[in-house]
Amino acid sequence: MPTVNYSGTSHTVFSLLGIPGLEDQHMWISVPFFIAYVTALLGNSLLIFIILTKRSLHEPMYLFLCMLAGADIVLSTSTIPWALAIFWFHAGDISLDCCITQLFFVHSTFISESGILLVMVFDRYIAICYPLRYITILTNALIKKIGVTVFLRSYGTIFPIIFLLKRLTFCQNIIIPRTFCEHIGLAKNACNDIQINIWYRFSILMSTVVLDVVLIFISYMLILHTLFHMPSPDARQKALNTCGSHVCIIILFYGPGIFTILTQRFVHHIPPHIHILVANVCILAPPMLNPIIYGIKTKQIQEEVVHFLFIK
Repeated sequence: MPTVNYSGTSHTVFSLLGIPGLEDQHMWISVPFFIAYVTALLGNSLLIFIILTKRSLHEPMYLFLCMLAGADIVLSTSTIPWALAIFWFHAGDISLDCCITQLFFVHSTFISESGILLVMVFDRYIAICYPLRYITILTNALIKKIGVTVFLRSYGTIFPIIFLLKRLTFCQNIIIPRTFCEHIGLAKNACNDIQINIWYRFSILMSTVVLDVVLIFISYMLILHTLFHMPSPDARQKALNTCGSHVCIIILFYGPGIFTILTQRFVHHIPPHIHILVANVCILAPPMLNPIIYGIKTKQIQEEVVHFLFIK
């Protein structure tokens, strides 16, 4: 975008439209949004409570899952209530500071979840490839350091975006065709040159999410290599079952984003509101389904949930 000379006052209040093209369906669309949010809030809160209060679940795999549940709560809470306000009350006006705060938590939490998924693969890799050294490698001290590193990476990489956006001048009334704010979606409405924003977004994407995907793929190739060389079919099946929940969550987390990238690159006749709906699926689906997937496929969590809910 070329630099525009502008000497007036920068606009500081913008309008989120929700899902353009489906305005008359906003009330109906709000129903799955509301159900997804309540499910995510209750499911992840219950998961965190059970993991933290049951000493039998104080193992690396469950502690990493607890981190993921916390990130899911932050991700859904930073976006869905505002979307519901747009759908129910047409309250789409948002200040620049609120918009930047929202996108900061959305982007940083997304990178946090990506990092946690990578760490969970590392946990499965150690458990399957080096089972005898599992406890000595993944100590509580190392788990704490890993958790701090994951969150410092996410917040540290997104923090400069605040200043990259604050330097911009918004010299017109800004209408954002989304239910939540995001970096480039906001920056492209500025009157200034945003090349630095674009390149910084690209560098963040490559050094975090793309790198995580590559490392996850390599880790699972190593895990599969170990599995295929196990002499016992029962041991192989048990190891595969421990990875099943994680693979489902990986597909759920990265799948919608990959779909959006591919369709935007190769399919040009998809309506814009489909892309916006898919972007919302990236926000809605993982927080809602992650605790359900782990609750169904992980016997220890399933037993603790049943005990908590139905046994006095």
